[in-house]
Amino acid sequence: MTYGKSQKIKPYKKNLISCVCVLIAALIMSINIKTFVRAGGLLPGGFTGLSLLIQRIGDKFFNIEIPYSTVNILLNALPAYIGFKTIGKRFTSYSVAMIILNSFLVDFIPSIPITSDPLLVALFGGILNGIAISIALMGKASSGGTDFIGVYLSEKFNTSSWNLVLGINTIILLCSGILFGFEPALYSIIFQFVSTQIIEKLHQRNQQITLFIISNNCNELEKSLLEFTHHGMTRFEGKGCYHGDPRSLLYMVVGADELRDVTDFIKSIDKNAFINITKSAGVKGNFYKEPIE
Repeated sequence: MTYGKSQKIKPYKKNLISCVCVLIAALIMSINIKTFVRAGGLLPGGFTGLSLLIQRIGDKFFNIEIPYSTVNILLNALPAYIGFKTIGKRFTSYSVAMIILNSFLVDFIPSIPITSDPLLVALFGGILNGIAISIALMGKASSGGTDFIGVYLSEKFNTSSWNLVLGINTIILLCSGILFGFEPALYSIIFQFVSTQIIEKLHQRNQQITLFIISNNCNELEKSLLEFTHHGMTRFEGKGCYHGDPRSLLYMVVGADELRDVTDFIKSIDKNAFINITKSAGVKGNFYKEPIE
């Protein structure tokens, strides 16, 4: 029996999951823009923030009303092309679908302010923005713009790079502060910080977990785990100190997003297996990650 991860989810199911995630993420992000972001006069950062910034510049300095969809799609054209070449066709295609859907939803959804308190807007708007981006990433897509940068760097260096994206967004927001005042820009930075922390918490693709597995059935377990996860492992032989019986220990590192599937799989083979789970600060060297495509 083969337990490879590629057999766990059929391609058509992956596409269905991606479509649903893109739809939900675009809807949440659009509602967030029309309820919290615009009500509080905030800019969410990234290319979404640049789109809103260009809209405000056109309205304030040139008395021109520019459609959000036009600006956002044009700005994301270059990052989408770069993503297509460096990250993958499938990821970029769903990201483009997310960008287009979000752009038109923002134009069509009516503005419904929930609160005018800038701190509440920054906090809850940031939470919704982070949830929307995390859902998109779950479906192997992104909201475009600086998200392409975050995903590309994370995949290339096998580490989370969303705090770097936060730094880029902070620069964009400070530029908006020069034009429209620093108070809304500073609240926007809070918004972006909260959003980044939500993504760091929910998006676990670039986080690793170390497993120490003690089992009486290590011969079958090690072979099955290699097929199921494609991760290597090391086996240690020892002695149980309570009864003095021989014991085998498997040491392996898995992605945090794989943890539940892997532990359930271990228990399906040996329900008495003892598993010690520890968070890894980082991994240097070869570490298999399921392709983002």
